[in-house]
Amino acid sequence: MADSEAQMRAAINQQLVESGEKERLKEMLRQRLLECGWRDQLKAHCKEVVKSKGMEQISVEELVNEITPKGRAIVPDEIKKELLQRIRTFLATQNQ
Repeated sequence: MADSEAQMRAAINQQLVESGEKERLKEMLRQRLLECGWRDQLKAHCKEVVKSKGMEQISVEELVNEITPKGRAIVPDEIKKELLQRIRTFLATQNQ
């Protein structure tokens, strides 16, 4: 079951890439995250983490691992829903 799901995800990703829709979605996501202040919130969180752990004591990989969960958690539901709806609309038009 997991294998067929992975194949379906790969096929959808390929359709998104080949059509150029993936880049359009990424640009929309960047813009919406910027508008809602997500980037500024995450930047502030990065500064807090570096300050608490010390610049010399944390690697880039550790910083990414530390901030990724918060970055995902603070994406507004409205933006997640908009992105999901645009993907669904794209898939519906591809499968007609």
